[in-house]
Amino acid sequence: MSLLLYPTQPWELQRGCISIDSSNSEESNPPEYEAFDVLKPRGPSDEGLSVLSVDMHVTEIKKDHNTDKYKCSTLIVRRNKEFTTIIKLDRAFNAEQDDVQMEFLIGSSPDDNKGTYITVSIGKRKHNGHWKGRVVEIQGNGVTVGITPDASCIIGRFRTFVTVVTDFGKQRTQRNPDTDFYVLFNPWDPADQVYMDKEEDRQEYVLNDVGTIYNGEFNNITSRSWNFGQFEEGVLDTCLMVMDAGKVPLLFRGNATEVVRQGSAMVNAQNDDGLMVGNWSGDYSGGTAPTAWTGSPKILLKYAKDSGLPVCFAQCWVFAGVLNTLMCCLGIPAWVITNFFSAHDNTGNLKTDIVLDDDGKVDPSRMRDLVWNYHCWNEVYMKRLDLPEKYSGWQVVDSTPQETSDGLYRCGPMSVNAIKEGELSYPFDAKFVFAEVRSIDVIYHKSEYEDITSTYKYPEGSLKEREAMQMAEHRGVSTKDYLPLTEAGVDFELQADTIKMGDNLKLTLNIKNQTSQTCTLSAIITGCVVYYTGVTSTTLQLWKPQRVSQTQSLTIDVKALEYMPYLVEQSNLLFVVYGHVEENDASLSTMRVVTLSLPELAIKVMTGSPRVGKEVIVSVDFQNPFNFILQKVQLRIVIGNHYFQMVLMFNS
Repeated sequence: MSLLLYPTQPWELQRGCISIDSSNSEESNPPEYEAFDVLKPRGPSDEGLSVLSVDMHVTEIKKDHNTDKYKCSTLIVRRNKEFTTIIKLDRAFNAEQDDVQMEFLIGSSPDDNKGTYITVSIGKRKHNGHWKGRVVEIQGNGVTVGITPDASCIIGRFRTFVTVVTDFGKQRTQRNPDTDFYVLFNPWDPADQVYMDKEEDRQEYVLNDVGTIYNGEFNNITSRSWNFGQFEEGVLDTCLMVMDAGKVPLLFRGNATEVVRQGSAMVNAQNDDGLMVGNWSGDYSGGTAPTAWTGSPKILLKYAKDSGLPVCFAQCWVFAGVLNTLMCCLGIPAWVITNFFSAHDNTGNLKTDIVLDDDGKVDPSRMRDLVWNYHCWNEVYMKRLDLPEKYSGWQVVDSTPQETSDGLYRCGPMSVNAIKEGELSYPFDAKFVFAEVRSIDVIYHKSEYEDITSTYKYPEGSLKEREAMQMAEHRGVSTKDYLPLTEAGVDFELQADTIKMGDNLKLTLNIKNQTSQTCTLSAIITGCVVYYTGVTSTTLQLWKPQRVSQTQSLTIDVKALEYMPYLVEQSNLLFVVYGHVEENDASLSTMRVVTLSLPELAIKVMTGSPRVGKEVIVSVDFQNPFNFILQKVQLRIVIGNHYFQMVLMFNS
């Protein structure tokens, strides 16, 4: 490795593990010259020391730092954990006489006060900085140096230089990308903000690169496999590129809370140059349908290849899958959460308002609040440095663009414990998340079907649940929103089984008179086709059962021909019942979502046992539920982290 005297030579454009055009990047586009104090040499020293090479020990160090899964030739280390470097000199190193410094730089304007220019002394000059350095071993002309990045240092790619200081000036090694290294968050270290104390948790929430995202409807939960792929080639560089595109100051990139909040905004492109464009229209002609994605890497690498052009298209589970990759890639523990019966409280009153017209029919034009069959968000694990200790741990973060927060479409991080307690005065976006889980009974699922409802709310009707609601009222929810309605004395219950798309449906309305008096009840049932987000597509028809006075059940037949012409993507059937009791002028209502199961695929290998490198014939059969011929049907087969796509023509 050659040496030069100050001033430094012009910068070389920094590259990552793959070639990424980041000409506007704060981190990747340094100025022409670095700004450092210059000691002009008066002449050569008879005892001058020269650096010949710097060996970053990439393979050994990555394994020790739990970063060996990253498909990247550059060194990747974690905060507050020592890594070693061997500096080869032209003579033996004398720690009492030689003055040698290692310099680590990040960003376009390295500054010692901002943590973007770090100096570690390994010779006679003692320098007490945030990063620690020590001489581990001197063997011949080689000196092994141990470097420990600070537990709260900036996350990103650092450049390495070795400087020899003499009475005649400074000699500094040239820019060499081979000596660059990445620093990530460290869930293995108690001093790091994202520390997790159990190894099995770190394996699951940091190192697991594949998983399951649940969707469907509470009574018919389905799932999809997702390749998070945080270790695939180019993904780490793209995650840092996303931070650059969001103009996240380097000073903030050592704080997990800031990184998570900015990541929530940057994964969607609603009002910035974010990663993905949300689309719930059903028309995906300008991009890829959300249901076609099988993992995060293709999305991230397309974003990098297109120089930061947002990728089309995404819906909630795609946003959640990609945000999970972003967090885990940078070292922040994360997982995907699915909230069934998820309320979208646009009015901010912690209630979900289903609006009916004067006749008791659902009025979509006046409904601002929605109930999603399911909604996916993320939880990240961290110590909240800005909150009381008891609100550290799992935090809700949501990158699906629903409502703005501080001017951007983002949500969180918000303490799960605070949501459970009804403590809504702490940042960020507590009221919105509280409404999502409180307006309707909810259940959450993740891989292996773990129910974490109890982490968000106390059991319905319990003293703790009432206390949490009272706390929410004290934190800004008006009590008038919870005034009790007139007791009707009658209960409604709608029952219907999940059916296959194209089947007829039997809807049962159970009416229970809980009083000792005769009640005269009139009722109206509205049937609608709805998207999974709760948005009404088409009102099918109204059913008006005759007046009833006793406890009884009514059965309504819904024919397939009544709903099949109006189906939309991921649609379900929503039935809402509105009733009126004449005796006490009381009203009551209930609703039921009926899931339409998609046709099952029957896959059969037709040519014996599949072998690597050998052709295999596979038959895929399913029943067409429609009364028209399907054409240009896309079939995607996922094998491990790879998928295959075929366009098929059906005459069925």
